[in-house]
Amino acid sequence: MDTEEKTPVRFTLGKQSSLAPERWTDLLAREDDDDTSNEEEDWNAEDINPGVRLMYAANEGDIDGIKELLDSGIDVNFRDIDDRTALHIAACQGFSDVVKLLLENKAEVDPKDRWGSTPLADAIHYKNHNVIKLLEKHGAKPLMAPMQVKNFREVPEYEIDPEELDFTNCIEIKEGTFQVALWRGTKVAVKMFGDEVISDEDKVRAFRDELALLQKLRHPNVVQFLGAVTQSSPMMIVTEYLPKGDLCSYLKQRGALKPTRALRYALDIARGMNYLHERKPAIIHCDLEPSNILRDDSGHLKVADFGVSKLVEVAKSVKDDRPLSYHDISCRYVAPEVFNKEEYDTKVDVFSFALILQEMIEGCPPFDSKEANEVPKLYAANKRPPFKAPGKSYAHGIKELIQECWSERPEDRPTFKQIIPRLESIFNKFGHGHRHFWKVRPLKCFQRVEAMWKKDGHVDANWADSNRSDSSI
Repeated sequence: MDTEEKTPVRFTLGKQSSLAPERWTDLLAREDDDDTSNEEEDWNAEDINPGVRLMYAANEGDIDGIKELLDSGIDVNFRDIDDRTALHIAACQGFSDVVKLLLENKAEVDPKDRWGSTPLADAIHYKNHNVIKLLEKHGAKPLMAPMQVKNFREVPEYEIDPEELDFTNCIEIKEGTFQVALWRGTKVAVKMFGDEVISDEDKVRAFRDELALLQKLRHPNVVQFLGAVTQSSPMMIVTEYLPKGDLCSYLKQRGALKPTRALRYALDIARGMNYLHERKPAIIHCDLEPSNILRDDSGHLKVADFGVSKLVEVAKSVKDDRPLSYHDISCRYVAPEVFNKEEYDTKVDVFSFALILQEMIEGCPPFDSKEANEVPKLYAANKRPPFKAPGKSYAHGIKELIQECWSERPEDRPTFKQIIPRLESIFNKFGHGHRHFWKVRPLKCFQRVEAMWKKDGHVDANWADSNRSDSSI
């Protein structure tokens, strides 16, 4: 009789351990189906194992029942045959009030079940964010980060100790994804990958891919990678911080840019993108748009945020097995071949570049009167944003370049290697004309003053002639 009471019992109701193999979960489900009638009788029986009754109460969110059981002396850390505790169950279910009650009654915060899962790991797996915060507040440690190494000698050189990142008074700089932190006395931009990354293979892969790209990039027009946190959770990517913000915010404030500034900015973007495309393998950004282009202190632009970028062998194209969604990219700037889920290459970035160049001159986003998710359909129908700005806003040759860059046929679009010299030629001709214009004005002003002085008899003719010849040099 005594041995039967001490026989370990398996708790099979509710959500199961985040690390339990699928075949084991299926087996438990079949056991549940076979013994449903018996279990229903057991749950109401007076002689059921008190520890399992505690787990059942945690599964139901029964605060009063839990208090009654704990007051009767039931071990708050009771484990079933799979080494699961009531805290595991409450964490899976997302009952933060139950978790709080168990912790207040000295529940072990980091117990591991037979598969190695902790209550925190279970809460992360089921995305129970309030429970995650509560467990962490009580000292729960996350499981090993997906990229964590077993030997300290294998820790990558770029690894940053998260304790060195000071987020005191930090500010968000892009939709909650990027934050400003202080690192060794320098402000840096930190891209956070939340706790849910640990249990999401797609997000872990995206983190690895972005990190692999950033490590290799060194160019004045590409944001500088500084390091990463990979050995603990949350994982982070740390880059240089550019306090002047992104091009999107700048255009919202300034509207249409002067032609010379638009050309200078276009050259910065083109040079950064040419660097990416000329690498072997080439890097396709896939999400080139104003909010992913940052301004530095010297007034130059840098390409940033490679979260959905692709590596592609030269002269080859790629096709996503899992097509990019509107959550991944800004659809106002997406090339039609991406929207149509076709194969694409580096020319998708050239298409986006054309829209950005036009936006800098026009002062408004492409098809700004349309809903964002409707714009790609217009591109697919071979419609393009109209040129509304006065003719003088477009330097000679710019409209033609834009039209070539957003050509319906990717093969007809120029490469950034071809775009750069064309922009330089346009800039030099346009800029030279403006410099000449400013040289003439002081001379006219001088001539008017000279004429007045001559009329009043204050200017010696020889002196005026000599100065006139000096001014014309």
